[in-house]
Amino acid sequence: MSQPNNPLHGVKLEQMLIQLEQHYGWTGLADRININCFKSQPSIPSSLKFLRRTPWARAKVEALYLDYLRST
Repeated sequence: MSQPNNPLHGVKLEQMLIQLEQHYGWTGLADRININCFKSQPSIPSSLKFLRRTPWARAKVEALYLDYLRST
C-alpha cells in the first residue's frame, strides 16, 4: 500500500539522521534532543544503533525531521 500523504514514507532513519546532522550539526541536535548519543562522541552508526532500540528517542528524531522538512 502506498502512503502518499506520509512524509516519512520511504525515508530511512539513516537518511533522516544524515540530513539532520548536516543541517544542525551534532551540537544542534544535542540542543534540540537531549540524548547522549548526540552529546558524547556522536557518530551516525552509534546513533542509529541507539535510535533503533529506543522508540521514544526515534519518535523525537522523526518529529524534528518533520519540522526540518516544513522549514525547508
